Amino acid sequence: MPISSAELRRRRQVLVKSLPPLLRASVRGSLIERYLRCGKPGCHCAKGRGHGPKYYLSVSYPARRPEQQYVSQEQRAEVEDLLKNFHQAREIMEKVFAINRELLRRQEPP
Repeated sequence: MPISSAELRRRRQVLVKSLPPLLRASVRGSLIERYLRCGKPGCHCAKGRGHGPKYYLSVSYPARRPEQQYVSQEQRAEVEDLLKNFHQAREIMEKVFAINRELLRRQEPP
């Protein structure tokens, strides 16, 4: 049985209310873990994995090189939360967009 338009609107409202606070509690990008070599011949990093882990927030832009910003160990958990909020918001928005497309397909106002 097809879902009613009223039910679609109700679901959309629930989704919108579940969005995290986008402007102050999210960031777009990826957290990259790196191990770096210092270049000193006698250092353990010359033969091993390297010093680290060091973390960087990487953000890509169209027609530009990705920008990377160092993230300290103290900031890591906070940055992971901000990234999680962004991905959660993106998933919710895709569901809202699908509901809006379905309402438009039915030729009803979204």
